Amino acid sequence: MSNITKKNAELSMLLVVAATSFMGTFLVSAVNIALPTIERDLTLTAIELSWIITSFILGTALFMLPAGTWGDRYDNRKIFTLGLFLFTLSSIFCYLAPNGYLLIASRFIQGIGVAFTSTTGMAILVAMFPPQKRGQVLGISVASVYGGLALGPLAGGILTIHAGWRSLFLIAIIFGFLTFITSFRFLLNNNSKTRKQSGNDHAGTILFMIGLTCLVYGSSLIPSIAGWILMGSALVLLLLFWRNEGRVSHPLLDTKLFTHNRLFTYSNLSALINYTATFAIVFFLSLYLQKIKDLSPRDAGLIIVAQPMMMAIFSPVVGKLSDKIQPRYFATAGMAMCTLGLFLLAFLSATTPIAWIVAILLWVGLGFALFSSPNMNTIMGSVEKQQYGQASGISSSMRVFGQIISMSIITFLISMKFENSSVDAVSNPIFMDVMQWSFLIFAFVGIPGIYFSYNRGNVQQKKK
Repeated sequence: MSNITKKNAELSMLLVVAATSFMGTFLVSAVNIALPTIERDLTLTAIELSWIITSFILGTALFMLPAGTWGDRYDNRKIFTLGLFLFTLSSIFCYLAPNGYLLIASRFIQGIGVAFTSTTGMAILVAMFPPQKRGQVLGISVASVYGGLALGPLAGGILTIHAGWRSLFLIAIIFGFLTFITSFRFLLNNNSKTRKQSGNDHAGTILFMIGLTCLVYGSSLIPSIAGWILMGSALVLLLLFWRNEGRVSHPLLDTKLFTHNRLFTYSNLSALINYTATFAIVFFLSLYLQKIKDLSPRDAGLIIVAQPMMMAIFSPVVGKLSDKIQPRYFATAGMAMCTLGLFLLAFLSATTPIAWIVAILLWVGLGFALFSSPNMNTIMGSVEKQQYGQASGISSSMRVFGQIISMSIITFLISMKFENSSVDAVSNPIFMDVMQWSFLIFAFVGIPGIYFSYNRGNVQQKKK
């Protein structure tokens, strides 16, 4: 392959993967802004409303690890294209959904599609580009993720007002179709070596999926006895899953990556903690700005855009710098900034100035940019090439597991305080109480993330 052809192939891969990363997060942030409108249109309770977000995350979480392993064993490109197909098909179901139950089910399938594309897409990029460009490429990919997050609130608010919340899924259908077609031209036609097919860990996959489902669903039933039983069952099943993975020949999760690689372990724990702590920000502020501040979806989106805008601007820059300076310094500073931002958000009130909210979001957004790209660079740089798919799957899983834990905590607090009411129906003081306690809890969750970020150790720097 000539240098020009190789560069064109690399650029094509980067554009396809970046485009799908953008769309996945765009839809997440846009739907968050549309939640109050969806609640009123489909007559949902607060718990049912939270499941529009939770079902998507659950679908993603259940298939993140299998997608990474399947990509390593078969072909990352084929798994990636399958994910695009599922994403597009489920977007059609979301657009046509006549009630909340079908919307929640369609969002679950949509999450599976995103799991396939986000996991294998990162592995494709890492495999195609040389080590000295890895941080820069991952920074661009992460920037596309944050670009989707940045545009989602604003575009979502405008579309919700003028075209209805279903228009968000119409955009996803069009975008998904175009990207799916493009992948056939630039992805599947790009020849590359794939690993020989090996055995499958069926028992581990079943234990993992059932355990995680019990954990998430059980959190929505607490404080009922059934909820605690499901949560306890989830703990047992996930412990059995971990034990199983250390014994089988071809595990779904290579536990040695955690037990024999401190750099990999601490970096993933940092990611888990970071996403657990920060995911609640957009969820609560979307509701707070529209319920308490009485803003329109468009105006709420204009405010929330401050955080992902900082992520999109600074992630490529920090990613490139992390190729030359130890990533743990950036990640530690970023984790500390996010933790402080969450602590400040815990003191929001009905009279808090909008300017102060924007300032906090800018601060958290910069902190997240400092953390994310260097952390991903560390994770992918700590494993061998044949482990890229699984490492990418695990790191992506940490993000989704963090979101799952975050939503589980939110759902628990909502079920305790809101009972079976909608967000609109619950009183403002009760809503504020739940939001403030949530941010305070997540601020304390972020503290151990600072420790793991700093004490992970140094990455061997790559020479050009």
